[in-house]
Amino acid sequence: QAQIVESGGGLVQPGGTLRLSCAASGFVFRWYAMSWYRQAPGKERELVAVITSTGDTKYSESVKGRFTISRDNAKNTVYLQMNSLKTDDTAVYLCKAEWTHYSYWGQGTQVTVSS
Repeated sequence: QAQIVESGGGLVQPGGTLRLSCAASGFVFRWYAMSWYRQAPGKERELVAVITSTGDTKYSESVKGRFTISRDNAKNTVYLQMNSLKTDDTAVYLCKAEWTHYSYWGQGTQVTVSS
């Protein structure tokens, strides 16, 4: 059974850093494109970053230059390094795996940026 578990969220001050992890199991991780989304209260879910099975990456304009997505296929894990955090980055961060018509979501991890 496919499972995705995010971790690493928390409370951080503006300008701080966090690294989120997304651990996957139950499917062939290396085949899947992995994405981080976020959803803030009262707002639509937003795509933050994507990394393909071949390692190509893409970022939303709002995080480009501050966030870095990476993957470790040996550990079935994808990471989101978040630097220079802003209050607008406050949201639940969710991980998604996609391959052909298959997709799996995690439950999310809360990130709160506040002084």
